[in-house]
Amino acid sequence: MSLEAMDAIALAEEKARRIKTAAVQDAKNAVQNAQETGKIVVAAADAKAEEEIHDLVKKADEKAKEDAAILASNTRNRKAAMKARADRKMDEAVNRVMERIVNG
Repeated sequence: MSLEAMDAIALAEEKARRIKTAAVQDAKNAVQNAQETGKIVVAAADAKAEEEIHDLVKKADEKAKEDAAILASNTRNRKAAMKARADRKMDEAVNRVMERIVNG
């Protein structure tokens, strides 16, 4: 084998080693970039989920307050109606008792 052929083979081998080293480094960089991007995406999703949970809790609290206010209003209305009925019944009972006392 001639000296030129051996030099060409050595150069080709060296070039192949450099290409392989560069490919390995590119692969490592790609993995690292993917991991960093993944962490950013997960952190963003986590923050969005926390925000959505906060909004849902806030809406649920507001709905619970509205429902409680409606229930309290309905209860007050029923209480007033029951009191009015009780007052009427009391008046009727007093009138009957008075009538029986008077009429003997």
